[in-house]
Amino acid sequence: SGTRGFELRFLLREGSGGEGRFQGGEGVIRELQFLKPATGSILSERRVYEPYGVHGGGPGKRGQNSLKKADGTLIAQGSRAILNLEAGDSIIIETPGGGGWGTKEEGL
Repeated sequence: SGTRGFELRFLLREGSGGEGRFQGGEGVIRELQFLKPATGSILSERRVYEPYGVHGGGPGKRGQNSLKKADGTLIAQGSRAILNLEAGDSIIIETPGGGGWGTKEEGL
């Protein structure tokens, strides 16, 4: 029993929101490191198609998932994955930003 991991990072994903009169919301970056071997799964969306903007607003950035091995090697993961994690490995989840609304010119 006991803890299997802890959080290394949790911060805003600067620049991930789409451009527009009203900028789309920022996504987040979350990194979880595993202290013991574990099996993890990822089920996420907007990794292939970016979040669309509305009324001329720009799209938000797509999300991405990565496995960071204990030696620092990064391995890109898809939107759905089952991972066999070793002690010292991390999962990095970068959530998509929201699409913007309206054009910047409308705000002038």
